[in-house]
Amino acid sequence: MSENKTLSSTFKSADTEEWLDIHFTRPIGLLWAKFFNHFNIHPNVVTIISIVLGAAAGVFFYFENLWLNVLGILLLMWANFYDSADGQLARMTGKKTRWGRILDGFAGDVWFFCIYAAICLRLQDDCIPFTEISWGIWIWLLCAFAGFVCHGKQCQLADYYRNIHLYFIKGEAGSELDNSRKLSEEFASLNWKHDGAWKLFLFFYRNYTRNQESMTHDFQSFKQKIDQRFGRVLPATLIDEFRTGSLPLLPYANILTFNTRAIVLYVSLLVGHPWIYPVFEITVMNILFFYMHSRHEALCRRLEEKYFA
Repeated sequence: MSENKTLSSTFKSADTEEWLDIHFTRPIGLLWAKFFNHFNIHPNVVTIISIVLGAAAGVFFYFENLWLNVLGILLLMWANFYDSADGQLARMTGKKTRWGRILDGFAGDVWFFCIYAAICLRLQDDCIPFTEISWGIWIWLLCAFAGFVCHGKQCQLADYYRNIHLYFIKGEAGSELDNSRKLSEEFASLNWKHDGAWKLFLFFYRNYTRNQESMTHDFQSFKQKIDQRFGRVLPATLIDEFRTGSLPLLPYANILTFNTRAIVLYVSLLVGHPWIYPVFEITVMNILFFYMHSRHEALCRRLEEKYFA
């Protein structure tokens, strides 16, 4: 098998891959995946290492020293290579687990929690730009809103829409589209004494999935009717129409995940104004979030009316 085919085989789907990932992150991630595979290291271990690297990056963003910030940027890039490598390694070896999916989402949360905390600690005694007023508690409130509300919902919805797209083009086995009702049933069936760790992870993952579902009312209605009429075998015309409507929205989903926000974070640190990053989250990223959400829900309504009116 050629190198190009090997690289392509580690993609989730050509539809859902970003240009920067295809030409930069994934090739480097593949090299690391092969390295870890040589030593029979499990993908989940790679994810845990990425969590440590990303958290360490946040520590270096606390300092106003440019070279320490550059070191933090390099650490976050390294963490992202490992975040790519864990999924590529899982697809190479067939070691895909639900633990891995949950850990993968948890990794990004830890990275950015540390990054926001570092920005707050760094700026709280500085003055708000163009004023003589200290940031104080306001930088904490700004970052809390940007991180817990804006960033969280943006990533949840982007992840969900990419998995919906994969569900339509690759079926249930090719996607990670989950259902909070089934997760609740599994959660209730587990025993805290014997399954405590998994039950705890499942509690947070169920809530994560429930949040995704609560933001996509029209898709949930559409999916329910699809399941009732077609089950898991969807008509080719429906698949093609959904893919045609969903494909132009995937660039927005990709922007709302890692690469774009990381680039803005790096620039804000290099120019010495890290407050730019949370402001960007609240403004530009939210505009894209609402636009993507509106377009995707409209697509689901249109197809539901066409196929189930």
